[in-house]
Amino acid sequence: MLVREELEKVEHEYLAPYAHRSSETRGREYPEEEHPLRSAFVRDRDRIIHCSAFRRLEYKTQVFVNHEGDYYRTRLTHTIEVAQITRSIARILRLNEELAEAIALAHDLGHTPFGHSGERALNRLMEGHGGFEHNQQGLRVVEVLERRYPQFPGLNLTWEVREGIIKHGTDYDHPVSNRFDPQKRPSLEAMIVDIADEITYNNHDLDDGLTSSLIKAEDLRGVELWEETYARICRDYPDADFEIHKHQCIRSLINMQVTDVIHQIERNIMNLGISSGGDVRNSQEIIVAFSPAMQKKNQVLKEVLLERLYRHYRVVRMAQKAEMILESLFQSYRNNINQLPPHFFRRTLQEDPEVVICDYLAGMTDRYALEEYRKLFDPFEKT
Repeated sequence: MLVREELEKVEHEYLAPYAHRSSETRGREYPEEEHPLRSAFVRDRDRIIHCSAFRRLEYKTQVFVNHEGDYYRTRLTHTIEVAQITRSIARILRLNEELAEAIALAHDLGHTPFGHSGERALNRLMEGHGGFEHNQQGLRVVEVLERRYPQFPGLNLTWEVREGIIKHGTDYDHPVSNRFDPQKRPSLEAMIVDIADEITYNNHDLDDGLTSSLIKAEDLRGVELWEETYARICRDYPDADFEIHKHQCIRSLINMQVTDVIHQIERNIMNLGISSGGDVRNSQEIIVAFSPAMQKKNQVLKEVLLERLYRHYRVVRMAQKAEMILESLFQSYRNNINQLPPHFFRRTLQEDPEVVICDYLAGMTDRYALEEYRKLFDPFEKT
């Protein structure tokens, strides 16, 4: 049987010199005995999977509000897809798969209901009280808000996983970290989560946009990534219908981008002389990126998604309703704090009520927020 010490020995022998080894973790905020069979990062991954915030991702918006249809992606399916791509990249580059997977599974734990519109609403409502940013909230979830252990608050994750959560950066994430070596880059494992997230949401938002008919195939004329791939798929499968062509295109686009990223990371590591984790953290140059050619093609796709999907009138209406719901709930609770559930009400006796309300709202699923709205504002709804 492989025990933890043997697994750590395998890591030392197999992983690349710039990968982060489990035995080299900077530890947990609250000291714990190591598990005899599982590495530190495997324990982190397992704690994330079993926590309440992770389960609630099933009913949180990616682009489409949960009740719009059960075939659209949610934060949970998105997270699983990010973790799968992350592990694929980590495996090829001989990075620490468990560390990368744990960060990927945790990267959206701080998201509000109703996606980025919910985040915008809470950030506006929390002006003067620290604002709201979902990476900061994700760190708060795993350090404070999850209540599962008698010895400590939160999940007591390793320093490296918490660093990966707070330093998660994409077009939609602009992390600020004062506690986790703010002048240094995170681990390479954390950085591949960022680009796996981008690959996932671009391609799967495209998939959902086509499925919903908010995006039509003709809207993608001039998008080189799509046109080249679609033409090839149609040649290879001339008798298949559009549904098959669409799925094969998305599959091919993801494979193409993941392959491009892996090769570009390898080139960057060689060109920058990266030979240790310290080199990664101290690098002034970007290590994890698309090739320049793929970056240019990808940018065109992102611009079409912005114009045709994220600014589509139906999506804008959903976003507007979402912001109105969260603003109404926030103000109602603030006007009468006794409306909060007992556990949250008790916290307001010692904490800033706005922060407690924000925690409550951020942890809601789409459908729970909608139910709360009906209970508070529909006079015929039971409370």
